Amino acid sequence: MRVILAPDKFKGSVSAPEAARFLAEGLRSVDPGLGIVLMPVADGGEGTIDAVTASGFTRVVERVQGPTGESVQADFAVRGTVAVIEMAAASGLAVLHNGTPSPLLASTYGTGQLVKAALDRGCTEIVLGVGGSATTDGGAGMLAALGATFKDSAGRHLPPGGGALATVTNIELGGLDRRLGGVQFTLASDVDNPLLGPDGAAAVFAPQKGASEAHVAHLETALERYFRVMANALGTAAVDAIDAPGSGAAGGTGYAALAVLSAKRRPGIDVVLELTGLADKIGTADLVITGEGSLDEQSLFGKAPMGVATAARAAGIPVVAVCGRTTLTPEVLHGAGFAHCYALTDLNADTEHCMKNAGALLTQIGATIGARLATRGKEEENSYV
Repeated sequence: MRVILAPDKFKGSVSAPEAARFLAEGLRSVDPGLGIVLMPVADGGEGTIDAVTASGFTRVVERVQGPTGESVQADFAVRGTVAVIEMAAASGLAVLHNGTPSPLLASTYGTGQLVKAALDRGCTEIVLGVGGSATTDGGAGMLAALGATFKDSAGRHLPPGGGALATVTNIELGGLDRRLGGVQFTLASDVDNPLLGPDGAAAVFAPQKGASEAHVAHLETALERYFRVMANALGTAAVDAIDAPGSGAAGGTGYAALAVLSAKRRPGIDVVLELTGLADKIGTADLVITGEGSLDEQSLFGKAPMGVATAARAAGIPVVAVCGRTTLTPEVLHGAGFAHCYALTDLNADTEHCMKNAGALLTQIGATIGARLATRGKEEENSYV
């Protein structure tokens, strides 16, 4: 029997590759000869670099500017002329200095430095995964790192951060790296919010990055001014992108990618399935095991496990979910395409215990699945929930 292990990360506990290894350990404890393929996944946000490097991409380490200017070590991945950049590695909440949010000052400059590093390596296809950002600067920092300039009415260069965009009067794009014109950008994002308005980058996402009500109001005004000046500089492309799905992603970085870099937005999990080759390999499996830390209502809308389940169902392959906890009923899980769901909290109701001991519990669940596989055929495994 051939089993593909394609979990996402269990946030705060184990990475996606670690989750796959623990499950494999449990499966092999029952059947050492079981054919197991480890293919960890992600949804385009944090963990994407882990997923693609596990499938053959090379990890590249760079020193870049963090969200508030401090030097941080950020990874991206390269295979041939394709680069995968995880915005969170350079401009994410996880790399904030001392973990302190800075909603008005946080910049995407480091993400732009990673794009430049990919250009230096000759990459002509760049995937920009934009989950987990700490920024609401409309991607201005990223563009500045690539050669754009942003000035106020006195001709002074703006300081970093979304707050400063409230005083922007001139955006000059002529200095952008000329190599960008030969690059195909993909915006890997499940967010379909516009840049502005009640569903926009500031209103919806800035509070998650430490913004108060006053900060949100200021950032909304700043992004609106940024758009108007960008429209003067860029024309139709800037106007077309303002309400495009995903323009509000990552504090408006989606807007910069769509308007200035001519990126095409795609669901993150679809991009990862393609980059890892999992979409093509699922059909060779007898069973697929996926999962994440919390399998809940949000998981049903574009998260990695649902993407894996959809691909497996299309190939007629049964798929099992493993998670830290789930709030979904068996009926909902079955309707989503899962033959069965195993939760760590089924083994121990204490979520803190589960997070601290996720590895051992995943191994235990792997052994449970292995034991069932030893006594059930594929059709039987696919029939129970």
